[in-house]
Formats: sequence, structure tokens, C-alpha cells
Amino acid sequence: ARIRNVDPSRVHRELRAGQIVIVAGFQGVTEDADVTTLGRGASDITGIALAAVLGAERFEKLSDVDGVYTADPRVEPRARKLKDIGYEEMLELASQGTGVLNPRAVELGQIYNLPILVASSFTESPGTLIHAETTMEPMNKVRAIAHDLNVAKITLRGVPDRPGIASTIFEPLAEAAVSVDTIVQNASSENLTDLTFTVATTDARRAMEIVGPLVAEIGAQDAVADDSLGKVSIVGTGMQNTPGYASRMFRALFDADINILLITTSEIRITCIIEAARVRDAVRALHAAFELDHEE
Repeated sequence: ARIRNVDPSRVHRELRAGQIVIVAGFQGVTEDADVTTLGRGASDITGIALAAVLGAERFEKLSDVDGVYTADPRVEPRARKLKDIGYEEMLELASQGTGVLNPRAVELGQIYNLPILVASSFTESPGTLIHAETTMEPMNKVRAIAHDLNVAKITLRGVPDRPGIASTIFEPLAEAAVSVDTIVQNASSENLTDLTFTVATTDARRAMEIVGPLVAEIGAQDAVADDSLGKVSIVGTGMQNTPGYASRMFRALFDADINILLITTSEIRITCIIEAARVRDAVRALHAAFELDHEE
């Protein structure tokens, strides 16, 4: 479920009475008074939504994670904690596998311009503040590396190159709530194409159950899946308009003997789909190549 409205009247009443209010996350009530859940990361979403309607100065997430790092410190020991980071960069990191915050939570904070502090509940470490960019033109640089080991690739081979094929394939996936990430279409001979897309590994079987029967319907050759993949991403401002980021990334992966299977980009992100077994090596190689262990 998604949040449509937050009624803070009870919270206001208890606060005025001097009470400490504890609100359970992850759940809500529908218009028919049925209890429903908000999905993955819903505790963060609940807290940020409540902070927004209460007019809080910021939302603080205190847990066993003491901030946002330049990479997962369990993979790259030299990863450095960031003092702060913009909403856009954090949203990309969260979407590409960084598990510090749910992407929906970051997006909600951005909509309401609510600063989010990620810090430890066990130490006095200052944590990382996620907020709107305050400079007119932020400095172009890679801020962090994200990775995800939960990637599967599905390829429909020999797909007829005619209008309507893509909608025939992807509409049933959307109806089944299968989230598609990367989509690549390669031209081949005789007006046929190979159509490749990626999903979460946990959705791979369901996706194949959906597209399998479509092979005969659309006149394709076959459909094959590979669930042994992962992805690694560099995230930072100005990538689309500044030369050198992509070549530096590809060189670092080449030097580490890591093969790139697919590439996707946004204005502030470059993502490479690679073998899952090499993802950790890729994180360390890119962290070194972009010198992210150095203080900003």
C-alpha cells in the first residue's frame, strides 16, 4: 500500500499532554478501516511521513547503521562515511542497492524538503545528513559506489521487429508487479531482434512464467534466463555533461578483468551489469579508481 493521508491529531494531542509518542511503523489503515502494510522499508516511510505532517525540522533514523558510506564497508574496508549527501544522489544509491534507506523514503523526504539524518543508536557518531543541494552548481565528482547481488537477466531471442511487441511483453509483467530495471534491444538479421531485460533475482522465476508462454504468441525463438548476475554503480553529480567518468569506470573494470554485460546510465549514475561473483571485486576496484577513500 501507499500513503494517501496522515492524520496527526492524536499525536498532537498526546504531545500537548506531555506524553512521549511511540508510533508503530510498517502499517496503516485503509478507507474501509482494514489494516494494511506499506511494504519494504515502511518503517522509514512511516517516520518521514509523520515528521513531514508534524512540521519537524528533520527526521532522524537511528539504528545499527551509523551513516552513508562511499561504499559498503563490509566489502571495501577503506570506505569513508559521508558527512552529507543530496536527495538525488541518495535516491540513486538506494535504488541501486544501498540498503541504508528505502528509495520511497528518500523520495518522500525530497518531496517535503525534509532533511534526513542517518546515524547510530549506539555511538555519538554524527552520521550522514541527506538534504537538498545548497550550492547553485554542485561540484562534479563521484560520491559513492552502490552494488546489488540480486540481479537476473532475461533474454527473448529472435523477436520479430514490429510494433506492439514490447507492450505485449511488458504489460503482463507490470500487471504481475514484476519490476523491470534495465531494457536493451539488439538488432539482428532478417528483421529479428534480441530483447533483454533485468529483474530482481527473486522475481526471475515469475518473470519467466509470464514471458515463456509469450514466445509462441509473438513468434520469438525462445526465452532464456541468467540469475547469476549483479550490478555495480557509480553515483555523483554532473556525469552526463562531464567527460571521463564512463571511460574511467570501464578502465577500472577492465584492469580488474571484469566483463561488462550491460550498461545503463542516468544524469548522475552509471551502472554496469556483471557476474555476481565479481561484484565485490568491482566495488573495490572502482572505489580505488575514483579515490573515494580520500577526504573531500
